[in-house]
Amino acid sequence: MINYEENIEVKGARVHNLKNIDVTIPREKLVVITGLSGSGKSSLAFDTIYAEGQRRYIETFSAYARQFLGGLERPDVDKIDGLSPVIAIEQKTTSKSPRSTVGTITEVYDFLRLLFARAGDAHSYNTGEKMVSYSDAQIKELIIDAYYDKKINVLAPIIKSGKGHYRELFEQIAKQGFVKVRVDGEIRDIVKGMKVDRYKTHDIEIVIDRLKVQDGEDLQKRLAETINTAMYSGDNVLMVLEEGSDIPRYFSRDLMCPTTGISYPTPEPNTFSFNSPKGMCPNCSGLGHVYEVNEDKIFPNKKLSIKNGGIAPLGEYKKSWAFKQIETIAQRYNFELTDPINKIPKEAIEILLNGGNESFEIDSKSLGVKRTYKIDYEGISNFIKSQFEQAESTSIKRWAKEYMDKIKCPSCDGTRLKKESLYFKIDNRNIAELANMDIAELANFFDGLEKTLEGNQLKIAEEIIKEIRTRIRFLLDVGLDYLSLNRSSKSLSGGEAQRIRLATRIGSQLVGVLYILDEPSIGLHQRDNYRLIKSLESLRDIGNSVIVVEHDRDMIERADHVIDIGPKAGRHGGEIISEGTPKDLKKHHTLTADYITGVKEIIVPKKRRKGNGEKIVLFGCTGNNLKNITVEFPLGKMIGVTGVSGSGKSTLINETLYPIMNAHYFNGVKKPMPYKKITGLEHIDKVIDINQSPIGRTPRSNPATYTGVFSEIRSLFTKTPKHP
Repeated sequence: MINYEENIEVKGARVHNLKNIDVTIPREKLVVITGLSGSGKSSLAFDTIYAEGQRRYIETFSAYARQFLGGLERPDVDKIDGLSPVIAIEQKTTSKSPRSTVGTITEVYDFLRLLFARAGDAHSYNTGEKMVSYSDAQIKELIIDAYYDKKINVLAPIIKSGKGHYRELFEQIAKQGFVKVRVDGEIRDIVKGMKVDRYKTHDIEIVIDRLKVQDGEDLQKRLAETINTAMYSGDNVLMVLEEGSDIPRYFSRDLMCPTTGISYPTPEPNTFSFNSPKGMCPNCSGLGHVYEVNEDKIFPNKKLSIKNGGIAPLGEYKKSWAFKQIETIAQRYNFELTDPINKIPKEAIEILLNGGNESFEIDSKSLGVKRTYKIDYEGISNFIKSQFEQAESTSIKRWAKEYMDKIKCPSCDGTRLKKESLYFKIDNRNIAELANMDIAELANFFDGLEKTLEGNQLKIAEEIIKEIRTRIRFLLDVGLDYLSLNRSSKSLSGGEAQRIRLATRIGSQLVGVLYILDEPSIGLHQRDNYRLIKSLESLRDIGNSVIVVEHDRDMIERADHVIDIGPKAGRHGGEIISEGTPKDLKKHHTLTADYITGVKEIIVPKKRRKGNGEKIVLFGCTGNNLKNITVEFPLGKMIGVTGVSGSGKSTLINETLYPIMNAHYFNGVKKPMPYKKITGLEHIDKVIDINQSPIGRTPRSNPATYTGVFSEIRSLFTKTPKHP
């Protein structure tokens, strides 16, 4: 009798090419399902075991919830017993969103946000002083202690360094019952029609109350009401100004600078999120970079005239509204459209780029009168920006992008966060500085962090730090010590992405779960493969079951249990031809066993192809981590590019060489990583990219249609004669 606490029992699996197989999989073990490609490994692991696990999970929902999720069909299997909750880690790449980083994928950044929100020290971005916050009772006591037996004005700041005449504001303040305001340091009575210079910046405060601070219950009550009113009008900030003094003292319920009175809202995790409006830099919307129009791309050859196409976005002269406006600008600034760009006055270039709106008069010699001309020009630079930001068409955005450079956001300096978020610090480091450290450096920072914290700060931070340390350790265990948390996920190699997903799963510390992985060793260097196996063993050792669909020899030999499916692929496969320990597998004469034992092997050729003598040379590659390298690619040969995961292989080939060649032969639009020059492209006539992305997902697509064979079959049938 089978013990379902120790085994997963699959009976009568017939999904795809599986031939009604029965299989027993031990729980809390590292189990490898191997066999030829197409033999039925994924059909058993994913389309049977994982699909049934998902179906059972959906079945736990209420009927109301299930109607929105849609039902999952039961896989073609008689029964599966002993099944745990199932999680699949498939061969999908990481998110290509520019908002996704190593920190967000691994959830380490989420814990950092929580740490800074609960235990961070706020500092003023004006003076660097530590911010303070008070309750209303504390503010009352502080006012009594500091201003006892003195006359004071209690003010509510409502405008700080703002432009406008503020007539409506003064009317509104008067309607609320207040009779005095302080404008630019001067206390004035509110009069009908009162306003200030609209073109100057002003500081305006409402005078809430004027009183002498003394003992007595009446004063205590009056002061409490005054504080409450001032806080309401001043958005949780009030000022106290002693009679005869010009220097106010600030008090706030929120975090506040004691000298300048600037205040921050109470921090929460979203305050440090570049994906939330509460934390993102308003200039770059949390992306860390902006696109800026490059004048050199608009005027690529300043020796050309406007008429001959000196303005690249407009091209050569033609009769259009844009050129009509440029002719008007030429009249205003005394130049001709046939003049070279470098001879045109700077003022005119400024108008051409950034636009202008003015009228001017010119004497008409032929008519003997003055004619008025009007310049109403948006400017090439502004037009390109507006098209890039507002156009719905992808092709128009791409056109605009040709004349722009991607630069680090000048407001946040690439940190993605708003200014206030960067002035919350722990051990004199803000969250952006921690996200910029590599994982090894970050681990050292957190190792001694408790010594710098004290009191409530330490109590609050202790558990969060423990969680961060655990997750960082798992990233170190899988060999990702060189990455930083702010590294964009779309710049990760396949091997790095795979290991990050594994570290995230291990870091979640789930127990009693069945993990199913789809060929996780693909794209991994042997050094990284060893780390991958150690990670999977860690998952197993904390009480989980791990099933790996795999061809890798090291993985098979380190497994607790191996299931070999075959003997061949497709309809000739789908049978269990061996199961047991790796030693048991070697006793069977299966194709997998023969390659492991050395009976069969891939023979290394004794002679190497000489090639055609030509070569492509790529000079000065500096994309991502490439250090100004120059590479030769001899043609007419099979070239292997290898190295540890994250060493720069994909950056060199997929992100630099292929986009250059694709643009050269087929006018591809993908921009290559930085390089100096390339030679030898004339020796080949085209380039084909065969990558890891899946082929069409449409139900109408099959191998015959995808490869084009079906087109030939249909063509053949059209040529057959009709039979009566």
